Amino acid sequence: MKQILAVPLLAGMFLTACKKEMKVKNHTYGNYDAVQIRHISLDLKVDFETKSLSGSAILDIENKQSANQVILDHKNMDISEVQVDGKKVGFEIGEYDTVLGSALVIPIDDSSKKVQVFYKTHPDAEALQWLSPEQTNDKKNPFLFSQSQAILARTWIPLMDAPAIRFTYDAKISVPNHLMAVMSASNPTGKNKEGIYHFHQDKPIPSYLMAIAVGDFQFHNLGRNTGVYAEPGMLDKCAWEFADMQSMVDNAEALYGPYAWGRYDVLVLPPSFPFGGMENPVLTFATPTIIAGDRSLVSLVAHELAHSWSGNLVTNETWNDFWLNEGFTVYFEQRIMEKLYGFDYAEMLTTLARGELQHTVDDMMADPEQKNDTKLFLELDGRNPDDGVTDIAYEKGRFFLRSIEKVVGRDNWDTFLKNYFKTHAFQTMTTEKFIAYLNANLLDKNPEWKSKINYEEWIFQPGLPSNCESMKSKELERVSKSIEIYKTDKNPESIDTSGYTTHHWLFFLRNLPALHATDMQKLDERFGFSSGGNSEILCDWFVLSVRYKYEPAYEAMKQFLGHVGRRKFLLPIYKELIKTPEGKEMAKAIFKQYQSGYHAVAVNTLKELLGE
Repeated sequence: MKQILAVPLLAGMFLTACKKEMKVKNHTYGNYDAVQIRHISLDLKVDFETKSLSGSAILDIENKQSANQVILDHKNMDISEVQVDGKKVGFEIGEYDTVLGSALVIPIDDSSKKVQVFYKTHPDAEALQWLSPEQTNDKKNPFLFSQSQAILARTWIPLMDAPAIRFTYDAKISVPNHLMAVMSASNPTGKNKEGIYHFHQDKPIPSYLMAIAVGDFQFHNLGRNTGVYAEPGMLDKCAWEFADMQSMVDNAEALYGPYAWGRYDVLVLPPSFPFGGMENPVLTFATPTIIAGDRSLVSLVAHELAHSWSGNLVTNETWNDFWLNEGFTVYFEQRIMEKLYGFDYAEMLTTLARGELQHTVDDMMADPEQKNDTKLFLELDGRNPDDGVTDIAYEKGRFFLRSIEKVVGRDNWDTFLKNYFKTHAFQTMTTEKFIAYLNANLLDKNPEWKSKINYEEWIFQPGLPSNCESMKSKELERVSKSIEIYKTDKNPESIDTSGYTTHHWLFFLRNLPALHATDMQKLDERFGFSSGGNSEILCDWFVLSVRYKYEPAYEAMKQFLGHVGRRKFLLPIYKELIKTPEGKEMAKAIFKQYQSGYHAVAVNTLKELLGE
């Protein structure tokens, strides 16, 4: 049922749009072909008691087609008033959709320039996670962070929520004066007494890159234009872990051109953050699970940094084109890691990823409902765009780009990519436009190249093409030899693990033979897996513990699932648990206990998995 707010209309204006079904394009109700948002000004108060943001958003608009209305996206927020150029107007809210929310329809005319929406978010706004002090690292102060990707910005800002729409923004954010606010914009490096913070983002960004965080955190400078924010108790550890961050920026610029965003800083969030990282411009949000104490997981920072070119600078126009963000970024990440840590190390990471990709493709191809989702170009219309967040966009995309590099040569490929980012800076890109650009600026120069690069198969066909390379890694060959020895005698003492990093251990765990609980116990006694602090290793270990019914690890597993909210770690363990009736019962009990500490993104995924 529609909600009609009876407030005065602009003279001579009547609303009729919501009397018929709202059109949806690119997962937005927004009529962005007719009306474009150029700038957004936010004035919001952060209230931890009510778990809400309240205030207003002023949208600077350009009415390009003499439209009589502007249509915005909003989901589960209270709209109290709307003004157009300072005059109060009526508005309508369309029917509610569980994925898309509702259309907010506002009357305008040819001369309309500014639309101001006064609103308040709900405590359960999906983009916002409100954490009690107990859920943070230091356990002293509350914490708020946002996660707007893919289409959750509409739960905390009324706007046109699609990647095709770019705008600049500024913000005034009021917070409790013992806390600090940061955004995907120019940021403070310390608290102020008033608790009022001003932000400016003068580069046009899509809505999914709108970000805010509020908490008790401090800043540590790491170099010319890099630094890290973290809770005081984590700051020194984070600064040590990210010591190479300035070198990452410098090497990335050497590869594909100048960094366009000014500063590159990282905010380390509490454990409930559902992703490894989020590439919010200027300020990457990162999971604390990458603070491993040995700098072995900093490829995630390289990945989010690479998004400053692929994604933030050149953005997928629709969520069907998601691979244009992630495939390019994983490829770029690999090149940064190779520059910093050498070819052998980078190839070890790529080899592990190749195995994960094969596993994903095998699972999805076996399910008729998922088979088509193994294409690079997706078909997400009418679906939640989060369905596209799989290894396909990331890893199949990366290996497609590696296949092009192998055909045309690295020098030619690097020149192409550098020009690609420069030519399309602050613009959107579709798969169709990319293919045209690839042909015109690279493949048409050499018929032999074009014949070898089967982009039609890579992009539009399910599964992996025959020329998707298999991988070998010198570093992992040593691990393979240890595994062969272990298969023979099942004696953990015979395994030489000197010099093992996280990635050596992951390869080891993923390639062990079938085990019994007694074998697991011996491995645990030898290597202390259950009591380890590395989340990557713990995740794989707990999956094996469930598979082989190694019950001594269950309590540590439950604590892990209660502490870590990163979906990458939650899903494999929950998936393994539900394979047996008793495991599914345990999974549901664990989820019920810890659900309140998970972000909505993780909660929605796990509810679907558990059938709740």
